[in-house]
Amino acid sequence: MLQCIFLLADNGAVILEKQLTGHRVDRSICDWFWDHVISQGDSFKSMPVIASPTHYIFQIVRAGITFLACTQVEMPPLMGIEFLCRVADILADYLGELNEDLIKDNFVIVYELLDEMIDNGFPLTTEPNILREMIAPPNIVSKMLSVVTGNSSNVSDILPGATASCVPWRPTDVKYANNEVYVDLVEEMDAIINRDGVLVKCEIYGEVQVNCLLSGLPDLTLSFANPSILHDVRFHPCVRFRPWESHQILSFVPPDGQFKLMSYRVKKLKSTPIYVKPQLTSDAGTCRISVMVGIRNDPGKTIDSIILQFQLPPCILSADLTSNHGTVNVLSNKICTWSIGRIPKDKAPSLSGTMVLETGLETLRVFPTFQVEFRIMGVALSGLQIDKLDLQNVPNRLYKGFRAVTRAGEYEVRS
Repeated sequence: MLQCIFLLADNGAVILEKQLTGHRVDRSICDWFWDHVISQGDSFKSMPVIASPTHYIFQIVRAGITFLACTQVEMPPLMGIEFLCRVADILADYLGELNEDLIKDNFVIVYELLDEMIDNGFPLTTEPNILREMIAPPNIVSKMLSVVTGNSSNVSDILPGATASCVPWRPTDVKYANNEVYVDLVEEMDAIINRDGVLVKCEIYGEVQVNCLLSGLPDLTLSFANPSILHDVRFHPCVRFRPWESHQILSFVPPDGQFKLMSYRVKKLKSTPIYVKPQLTSDAGTCRISVMVGIRNDPGKTIDSIILQFQLPPCILSADLTSNHGTVNVLSNKICTWSIGRIPKDKAPSLSGTMVLETGLETLRVFPTFQVEFRIMGVALSGLQIDKLDLQNVPNRLYKGFRAVTRAGEYEVRS
């Protein structure tokens, strides 16, 4: 049972406080939390469950906003974390994005959502479809009406029909002139490459995202050509677990509109689509840098939006960097960004230049870590392939579409 939810800004200030039970949680617990964040840094902020002197604290961070939930009673830790993730997703969906100004501008809607999502500390209604029928999303018309009528409430007086349905995630009277369903494989590659060019870690976090525009109560079955590569799978509540457990088939009645059907990991990949080869040499107070970027394994599609970023060491006084492709910018905080774009076929992009070390320092002792960003449209680098998508209870002709995209997550190259 959760007793309170706090939303904190990136400076530790309390943006929003929602007391959930008769036991009031004092704001001093937020001060205790932020003091430890300042003293211990990211290592403390990355802990999902924290034991304070008076409460257990669950925390997640989204777009610079820290979501805290407090409890003094025994409860499954994952329930607290999952609920905070659900709250963050719902707020991002309602407000378009998450930031401090949007939350302050929509205090009423945020409080109304929390009132419906949790009752006396226990999760209640967390399905976006039901919440949208109960609480209208913010728009210009609703804001003007609230000013004119003086009624700022967005809560409907009619209980949605889906609340009494066996499939509460789907409205009961969905109708479309054209029935369409789109399935996207969206993947992020996390990789670490050490100073010797050895691949230390390479894995993919992926999501199966569905946009369902189907009438009635359709029943879908999605199968993969190679489901054995998937690990740590998580499903939307609409997925029936037994077909997956026995045959690795996703059988489900989908929500209406866009939703995340499942997430997964593919571990221990042996190669990355691009290579980054940095070389740094220094003597007599000057450091020379050379970085080459190229395609290692052709994924079959064009790799675009390649960006290389690294932090210059504090001992660097000035840097003169140039590239034969793309643009290089060095900001005042010593962050260097090399925007490569697409790799041309006739030459390998390279960055080179010299950096002046601070007085009294002959050689460079702290070496930068390169953060790589890229995107590949039309390819799932994990190798996951959709075999087929079968539909039942769809009254009219339908269109099915499949896409894949892979982008870099935490992709580090150490020099």
